Amino acid sequence: MSSQKEPETPAGNAEPTTVDVAIVGAGLAGTTLAMLLGRDGRKVALIDPHQTHPDEFRAEKLGTGQGRLFEKLGLDSIVLPLMTPMDDIHVFRLGQLFARERRVEYGFSYGALINGLRAALPPQVPVTVAKVAEVTTGPDKQRLVLNTGAIIEARLLVVATGHSEAVRRAIGVRRIEESKGHSLSIGFDLAIPPSECGFQAVTCFASRPEDRMAYISVFPIGGVMRANMFGYRQANEPWTKAFRKNPQKMLCEMMPEIAAQCGNFKVSGPVEIRPIDLTRTEGHRRDGVVFIGDAFCTTCPTPGVGITRVMADVDQLYSVHIPRWLETPGMAADKICAFYDDPVKVATDEDGMRVSYYARSITTGTGLEWRMRRLRNNTARQLMIIGRKIRHFGQRPAAVAKMQ
Repeated sequence: MSSQKEPETPAGNAEPTTVDVAIVGAGLAGTTLAMLLGRDGRKVALIDPHQTHPDEFRAEKLGTGQGRLFEKLGLDSIVLPLMTPMDDIHVFRLGQLFARERRVEYGFSYGALINGLRAALPPQVPVTVAKVAEVTTGPDKQRLVLNTGAIIEARLLVVATGHSEAVRRAIGVRRIEESKGHSLSIGFDLAIPPSECGFQAVTCFASRPEDRMAYISVFPIGGVMRANMFGYRQANEPWTKAFRKNPQKMLCEMMPEIAAQCGNFKVSGPVEIRPIDLTRTEGHRRDGVVFIGDAFCTTCPTPGVGITRVMADVDQLYSVHIPRWLETPGMAADKICAFYDDPVKVATDEDGMRVSYYARSITTGTGLEWRMRRLRNNTARQLMIIGRKIRHFGQRPAAVAKMQ
């Protein structure tokens, strides 16, 4: 049993609202899970402090495989209209065009995506705008007292609060930092519109390990060209402060091979910087409550697996575990642990952590192993670039003869 109390909680004898599942946090994980359960006729309470999700710099692009996760859950008709598709991505490595990938990706604003999902919630699952003032968990019933005075009683409590700590602390769950200041995500808008940009979308990998940058991705969101850059810096170090002050100068020096086609990196609006810690949850195996998405663990956005991990949690809970749990009385820890031990969840979380560490090491690792890996990879890429140039050169005379 655990609880948290706030002095401003109104006194009163409100009649409890009884539901099957109470979900705290109406971000990507919480909102999609509430929508799916509501469609199936489950009684769901979805609680969040904000009626409208605020703008924030988080995930802004997803790939074809991640799009299929929404399709599998029947959410693609809601999600895809909120995104900008692209299918022609120029990839630069070693200062040269390395590949032109014809695959579908999608750009989106995180706040607009969440608000679009909320607008599509079934009528019987509105967002309850409130903060949790007190929470009590147990093997049979979970009780939430909101700062509005309302009381919600549920068989199952799902915590989908992302990085927020209030509810976690109230329940007695700790967040353990595996790698503090692991990476840095930087986001900004380019002044050039999509119609004038030399690329529909471009990914350019940094050429110099000393820059401690992995890559920049430039892509459209509506009528704006958006840039996301991922690297291994600290938010308060001189490099980051200099970048915030003059991003155009530093980008033109770092990635001149794509500067001209990207409007010479003239930036419109503020530079947003988000430090990333790798974390995991401790003390989560308990009665009545389950933690999902970033409330359970956080990984690095550089490898692009965050949405995969979040939606895998939602899928396994919705498709497998919650239906089984609600079939029988009680909600003891042994039921809940079936989710944490689910092979799909375990593999997805472990893969997210593995690629988070690998992406950093292959970019900045100074040990002999990582220097040799970079040399091997870059040599293979350089040979591929040279081979393509030779093939194209050899094709030109034949193409001319055919034309004659």
